[in-house]
Amino acid sequence: MTDSRIAPYGTWTSPISAESLASSGHPVGGGAYAGDEVWWQELRPTEGGRLSIRRAGADGEPVDVLPAPWNARTRVHEYGGGAWTVAGLADGPPVLVFANFDDQRVYRLDVDTVDAVPSPLTPDGLAMRFAELQQHGAEIIAVRETHTGSELTRDIVAIPLDGSAASDAGRIRSIVSGSHFLASPRISPDGTKIAWIAWEHPQMPWDGTELRVGSLDEAGQVREWRTLAGSTTETVLQPEWRGDDALFVISDRTGWWNLYLAEFNSAFASSGTEPVELRPLYAASFDFGGALWMLGTTWYTVLDADRLLTVRTFGTDQAAILDVQTGELTELPLEIDSVSFGARRGDRILVTGGSAVLASGLRELDLQTRALTDIRLSVDDLPDRQYLPTAVARTFGTHERPVHTFVYEPANPDFTAPDGERPPFVAFVHGGPTSRTVPALNPAIAYFTSRGIGVVDINYGGSTGYGREYRDRLRGQWGVVDVDDTVAAVRGLAEAGIADGDRLAIRGGSAGGWTVLASLTQSDVFACGASYFGVAELTLFAAETHDFESRYLDGLVGPLPEAAALYEQRAPLNNVDGLSCPVLLLQGLDDKVVPPSQAERFRDALEAKGLRYAYLAYEGESHGFRRASTIISATEAELSFYGQVMGFVPVDVPVLEMKG
Repeated sequence: MTDSRIAPYGTWTSPISAESLASSGHPVGGGAYAGDEVWWQELRPTEGGRLSIRRAGADGEPVDVLPAPWNARTRVHEYGGGAWTVAGLADGPPVLVFANFDDQRVYRLDVDTVDAVPSPLTPDGLAMRFAELQQHGAEIIAVRETHTGSELTRDIVAIPLDGSAASDAGRIRSIVSGSHFLASPRISPDGTKIAWIAWEHPQMPWDGTELRVGSLDEAGQVREWRTLAGSTTETVLQPEWRGDDALFVISDRTGWWNLYLAEFNSAFASSGTEPVELRPLYAASFDFGGALWMLGTTWYTVLDADRLLTVRTFGTDQAAILDVQTGELTELPLEIDSVSFGARRGDRILVTGGSAVLASGLRELDLQTRALTDIRLSVDDLPDRQYLPTAVARTFGTHERPVHTFVYEPANPDFTAPDGERPPFVAFVHGGPTSRTVPALNPAIAYFTSRGIGVVDINYGGSTGYGREYRDRLRGQWGVVDVDDTVAAVRGLAEAGIADGDRLAIRGGSAGGWTVLASLTQSDVFACGASYFGVAELTLFAAETHDFESRYLDGLVGPLPEAAALYEQRAPLNNVDGLSCPVLLLQGLDDKVVPPSQAERFRDALEAKGLRYAYLAYEGESHGFRRASTIISATEAELSFYGQVMGFVPVDVPVLEMKG
């Protein structure tokens, strides 16, 4: 290797291009066993962001199980989840059952039939959506969301696998409803009971939920149910049956999402009112669960009646096996920092995750040998590891008010910065805001660090993975705590001599975009910011956003109309007078979560004040960019934007046209 060249930060050339991010990157997850094969879900940016179901072909290379233009994606809660499953039929090959994005109907695909075309299982022309698909005998159990004019209802249903409901909606059996939100339907092994999670507005599923169980009558419906645990201030997640009269469940009643066992006798009465006692299986000051943004999400797997395969979290994830009888937790050294378990077959289980040095993707874990085998990674071509940054966990703020981050310093073996120069840094602010970031081999981060731009990924107060107290720091304080924590983190970087305090930027999407705009209008620490489909004001956002998040602001800011003044006060749109730096706005025009009107109003305010800005709007994109052309355009625009503002000239990217 030749000696490194001296060049200013931000001007380094890199083998990681925007094109490689779009063409090589294809997020993978949701693995399932189908006979002797493994099938998985894969985002295809080069196919307009289609979600395909794939498997390994005869030569080992991936091939489609679900061909274009079919798109396995559901819009229940808008975020979806559980959009497909593998159904095993008696004496026959496995079939694929999936919800198709374009019409939201559920289809069946007989994969082993030559030139097979998906056949519908649900009717056309009805405003029904289905998620968390799972097989039970000759039916598919699902969460259904029905839109009738301005009315919206949800229930747990059974869809016949024989296609008889495709022309007769009455053949879809409603099993239970009775609450505005439902998740995690689980039928007992003997088929006589069903457990599920329920909650109501204004709670979000990380604020308070209930664990319910009901007996199934001869028609396969629940007439009465019993609430076993949970409340408006306790969140219970992921019930799983242990035999016919006990349930494993996650609860945060101690302030941490820990594992419990709920036992009830065989004389269980659906109409009972008293909650059952939850026996703690392992009391600890870390989480075994997370935020239920997508239906079908699971955090542990039942190996047998006395063993659970778990993931405990404090910043990063650690896989472990929990002995239910002794309470012993045996760690599994998997060398990945984010872990999600999928389907299991004997001693093999599918794992999704990665680390700062191992690409995220789908792997298979052998529980006997503890070996991980790659099935399909989320990137095809990885650059040399010398171009990839190291993630260093750093805590800023104070002992009483810590701010957890992961710091990625610039890394490129071909370049060295001039003596005395400190690198520009970009603060990555995750969305949610009830979410988190973990160390990851993230090509978007490496795109910047390999060019001499550092990244700090921030788990501000309100983030998950650090217990309920840390999560609740944001209650009533959105636009305050997230801003203060982000500012504390970047100032800490500058004070430590890691970052150039005059060249700090901030970027984020959705709720992270709100924190970008709020930080820019409330502080002068940043030189610029990039908001991806960010929230700019609250009053109209509360009226315009989708049902799942329509009352989210009650907890983040306050309920309306009581908190109307706070809504106005906190909104970045109303604080543009405090803004003195350039802003980049990027927006999908089909976004139902954060409508384009949010970015457009902020653009108009920037225009009126005469501030420098750029606004890029993308047709066909919704909440989160999926198309290759959009990913390339947005990535290169962001780099050009930082260069223009922070005084360096990036190599080989078009110059972003700015206004003002």
